[in-house]
Amino acid sequence: MKKRIGSYPRVRVEGGGRTVVSQAGGVLLVETVRKVGLDTAISAALTPWRKPRAVHDPGKILLDVALAVALGGDCLADVAMLRAEPAVFGPVASDPTVSRLIDTLAASGKKALRVIRAARAEVRRRVWRLADRKAPDAGGTVTVDLDGVLVIAHSEKEDAAPTWKRTYGHHPLMGFVDHGPGGTGEPVAALLRPGSAGSNTATDHITAAQLALAQLPKKYRRGRRTLIRTDSAGGTHDFVAWLAQRGRWLSYSVGMVITEAVHQYVLKVPASAWTAAVEADGEVRDGAWVAELTGGVLDGWPKGMRLIVRKERPHPGAQLRLTDADGMRLTCFATNTLGRPIAELELRHRLRARAEDRIRAARATGLRNLPLHRTAQNRIWLEIVQIALDLLAWMPMLALTGKARLWEPRRLRFRLFTAPGQLVTTGRRRILRLARHWSWTGHITAALDRLTQLPDPG
Repeated sequence: MKKRIGSYPRVRVEGGGRTVVSQAGGVLLVETVRKVGLDTAISAALTPWRKPRAVHDPGKILLDVALAVALGGDCLADVAMLRAEPAVFGPVASDPTVSRLIDTLAASGKKALRVIRAARAEVRRRVWRLADRKAPDAGGTVTVDLDGVLVIAHSEKEDAAPTWKRTYGHHPLMGFVDHGPGGTGEPVAALLRPGSAGSNTATDHITAAQLALAQLPKKYRRGRRTLIRTDSAGGTHDFVAWLAQRGRWLSYSVGMVITEAVHQYVLKVPASAWTAAVEADGEVRDGAWVAELTGGVLDGWPKGMRLIVRKERPHPGAQLRLTDADGMRLTCFATNTLGRPIAELELRHRLRARAEDRIRAARATGLRNLPLHRTAQNRIWLEIVQIALDLLAWMPMLALTGKARLWEPRRLRFRLFTAPGQLVTTGRRRILRLARHWSWTGHITAALDRLTQLPDPG
């Protein structure tokens, strides 16, 4: 009779192995940092916070935490996994040193936030130039999606409060540049707010939009080439008026609440005025139609605003609302874009759903919770999260191709960053040899080749 040995092989484990590197695929992020000049930009920005005779550079400390978050960490102490691999990540500060820097930057208030954001904006311009046709502005336009995120707090933290979903925590307002169907997206705004902050607060949307525009190249900070998209939380008079203000001239596609007045106008739309909605591939969307509302329903709104409504058969089991009509689910949005079919504009607005993917990626990259107690500290943490998300967007944009460019953070970690490697020293060179049996080693080496071919920062 054969003895059962189980489903997995037994392996004898011993300590003392040498030249073995964990997180070897993290060299992709390190090389991205070097090629885009993020290390020098952040270090220069944080020079005023470097103490005399300090061993560790504040910019390097902040970037190390961002790299740890990009690799899956969710607190300051997770920088320890970089500290364990000095051959790949260089010297890494101790936990107390990291904590002291965060406290120092938090005490500086808006000054520290301003210089970090300015450094990110400077590097972003370089990245988009390097990406060329893969850049989010390759078509001559940029789309920014604004959306709120609920971050649960499991302990008493400053500004944590009950949320509109009956949870407890914070309610940041985020902004993301949409990379389109061929890429992911990168964060350009993170406004930390208490959990009790309203969804449709116009002043918060204006502040978030200003932060987002400041991250874009100068030519996109005003004018019709920049599209601001929001859900119905942004559909307020003050925010739409700010977007359409003379001299700013931004394009917008903003969700609107179906009010009683809008509902009555929808009921009066003749059957001949409804146009079939379309899918991204150009095919007709089954059971969905769009129409444009005109007349008195636009009174009080900025000149040039168009109001487009969609009716669609609800999914099986979905419950209709009082504002729905004839068994159809109604949604509405406003835009100031002219000269394009309303079905195309409705599709463009519907693609705002990609912001939900960006939020999911942010939750998996340090935004699952806010680990620090004070609001000023957590504002610095949000900047660290954005740097990590920037790297997770820039690296695929510059180095990956095909479906791999669409991989979200979890998949990038499982397939690329956690690749095993062996460090070999020959003469004066150190060579990191990746495991031959690892299925995605080819992706890593090809990506490193593409990064190597990019010009070094000036």
